[in-house]
Amino acid sequence: MSITIDNLNFSYGAAQILHDVSVRIEPKETLAILGPNGSGKTTLLNLIAGLLPLTSGSILYEGKPYASLGMRQVAQLVGYVPQTIVPAFDYSVTEYVVTGCAPQIGAFSRPEQKHYDAAAQAIRQMGISHIADKSYGQISGGERQQASIARVLAQSPAYILMDEPTSHLDYGNQLRILSTIKQLAGNGFGVVFTTHNPDQALLVGGKAAIIDRGGRLTFGVSREMITESLLSDLYGIRLRIAKLEEPGRRICFAPSLDDEAGESPLHPNPGSWLDEDPLSPQP
Repeated sequence: MSITIDNLNFSYGAAQILHDVSVRIEPKETLAILGPNGSGKTTLLNLIAGLLPLTSGSILYEGKPYASLGMRQVAQLVGYVPQTIVPAFDYSVTEYVVTGCAPQIGAFSRPEQKHYDAAAQAIRQMGISHIADKSYGQISGGERQQASIARVLAQSPAYILMDEPTSHLDYGNQLRILSTIKQLAGNGFGVVFTTHNPDQALLVGGKAAIIDRGGRLTFGVSREMITESLLSDLYGIRLRIAKLEEPGRRICFAPSLDDEAGESPLHPNPGSWLDEDPLSPQP
């Protein structure tokens, strides 16, 4: 049931975005994709969703190339939650979630009761039954994100892709979405999400895929992959990783925004801290 990406390359015209990317995505696991702006995180999600053609390399599901599956089969396999969704019509939340059943509905057919039942179940699962009859365009950002995830759940895919799922959300809703990601993986879905925040990858756990500015990807376990030296190379600023006893987890944080002894966290001195990573790797 795994998705295997092998030596994938992708270019927009003459500009190569991704170089020799290889990664394996499994059911019941989370995969956080990290990288600076423009590194190709969203492009990689679009390729996994079958929305873009590969330049070279392969994406396989159970050993079968995506190209042999067809768009409808890929849509049944992979559900995609983009950063922003603006429905073309003033759907209610229920009607919007029902559109997630499109891969199971014929091109000229209307949704049946079973599709509305699937939507209702997904809405209950996301805990948003109280907004089921409200207009999607009139609910909050956090509620829209939850409704968008419910739409994918109604689709019944094996894998769920989320592009910056916490963007535009307040801190409380960010944590709720991250908790939802862990719950979805616990319920059997393979969940892939992009983020600009390394601490979110540490909080969720699971696997990490880190894309550098050259479009090259490194893949592994989050707690082993995300180190201070790697973050410095990736973002060009000083970030620290520490393990706190009370939450019992490693966290990523900026030590300060002020110069200390002539050293700014925004312009780190590699000789003083770059190789200092006493907590990496952690079991």
